[in-house]
Amino acid sequence: MKNILRVLIFSLTSITFAQQQIDSIQFNGVKKNSESFLRSLILSQPDTVSDTLLLNQDVKKLKRLAGISHATYAIQGNKVIFTIEENHTLIPAVNIWSVDDIFSYKIGVYDYNLFGRNITFGGFYQYNGEPSFGVNLFAPYLFSNRLGLAINVQKWSSKEPFYYTEDATNYIYNNLGAEAFLTYEYNFKNNFRLGLNIGKDEYTYDSGVLNASVEQDITINKAIIKFLYEYNNLDFNYQYVSGLKNAFTLQQHFTDNKIQPSYLAGWNDIMYFKRVGVKGNWASRLRAGLSTNSSSVFAPFAVDNNVNIRGVGNLIDRGTGSLVLNTEYRHTLYDKGGWFALQGNVFVDAGTWRHPGGELDDFVDFGRGQLYSGLGFRLIHKKIFNAIFRLDYGYSFENNSGGIVFGIGQYF
Repeated sequence: MKNILRVLIFSLTSITFAQQQIDSIQFNGVKKNSESFLRSLILSQPDTVSDTLLLNQDVKKLKRLAGISHATYAIQGNKVIFTIEENHTLIPAVNIWSVDDIFSYKIGVYDYNLFGRNITFGGFYQYNGEPSFGVNLFAPYLFSNRLGLAINVQKWSSKEPFYYTEDATNYIYNNLGAEAFLTYEYNFKNNFRLGLNIGKDEYTYDSGVLNASVEQDITINKAIIKFLYEYNNLDFNYQYVSGLKNAFTLQQHFTDNKIQPSYLAGWNDIMYFKRVGVKGNWASRLRAGLSTNSSSVFAPFAVDNNVNIRGVGNLIDRGTGSLVLNTEYRHTLYDKGGWFALQGNVFVDAGTWRHPGGELDDFVDFGRGQLYSGLGFRLIHKKIFNAIFRLDYGYSFENNSGGIVFGIGQYF
């Protein structure tokens, strides 16, 4: 009994001395980032008790900021020292591709850490036979260390296929819209956004199926109320990610055209990341979505190379429900110190959709499903925010078809 008491007294004494008061907090390596801004975000503060759980949480939060590639902490007496490795965040964007023998390009520039306060601001110009442009502002801590604002203005043009029959009717699509969000960080793991989008869609017949049921010129004025909730418990260590993230989106669309009636759409993404050994990373995303089940060809959930199924093609189908699983294993093939890494990956993308006006058992209709697998690689610059050049090749053995998908950033 005396031995048990000695152990308890020793443990309590150790805990008491381990939780020392913080007299000061120091940041090393801070150049572009605003130190006062960083101090406002962390939970550990002077004149509070040192808590390793809070310090570890502070480090995870700092590593999520666009302006920081890595962060650590050390305790020296009553002082806490955060050591920061900063990202380069003023990033030009240049993409070049060819569609239907049209030389297409996209140019832009974004600063992801404007004024050193984690503000994203920038814009782009795109030409793919039609001009598009946009300006974006995202300031999640504009009003306080929890409350922020996002504003997006965009004029977007593209060729969009719709399926009145099994064959596509192609339109030239033009959208002009603006949206604003209030963002709120409830705590370290939970974030909310509430916003309003006002815009106009115009569709002009271009090619493909044309019959009495096909509208040639369509104008839709719309307003969209958007709600987003995000649970984020991810931990970053350069190119490696571990943890769980969940993102839920709910949108109410109001329109003035019966061709695309007003509808409600919601979808949820669950993303899970796990370190595998020293150089491996397993990543998975499960997306499930449903919308008002109208028979309109303007259904909200698309089957597309750049969104959900690598190799399937550009906008090959639409539906009023979606169930998609993306899973891949990423392996670092080469790592050059603290600035560059080459990563290879093996992936499987599988999905199924509910036909507009269809039934829930469409999800188990294997004739509507898509299954693609493939290989890819990533060129990663560790000191430039989101500087990940991605190339994947996906192939379907069932359809004997495949395709290459380029992009910036990880696929998910």
